[in-house]
Amino acid sequence: MSLTGRCDCGATTYAVAAEGVKAYACHCLNCQTRSGSAFALHAMIPAETFTCDGATVTHVRKSSGMEITEVFCATCHTRISNSNSLLAGMVFLQVGTLDISDRIQPFAHIWTSRKQAWIALPDGIAAFDQSPSPEDFGAALAAAPSAA
Repeated sequence: MSLTGRCDCGATTYAVAAEGVKAYACHCLNCQTRSGSAFALHAMIPAETFTCDGATVTHVRKSSGMEITEVFCATCHTRISNSNSLLAGMVFLQVGTLDISDRIQPFAHIWTSRKQAWIALPDGIAAFDQSPSPEDFGAALAAAPSAA
């Protein structure tokens, strides 16, 4: 089974060879600015499970000591995914582009110290003031159910 998604215009489509994804919400100022919203919803997936069809363009930038490569539809410029130099082999999928995005709930919220004041986080969901340690993030990830 695979999950599918697309850009706004449909010129770029993708598939994730997985039963489900686990998403987290990032409330950092960078995600707020780059998404144009109150937070960004990402799903971290192994690169080998991700295939993308259609013309894309990339933008490479540096932030916090890492190189980030963002992938956009070449036609409508919807951001599809990004990857970074610190986590080689992983793709950070923009969850809103999934065909089942309405069924995805984040398993964790990070950078809550920067979240908009009007956002109320749900009880029982992992929340971290800043970036969690790999161990804490891993524990939250392991405890989360996959959305499919």
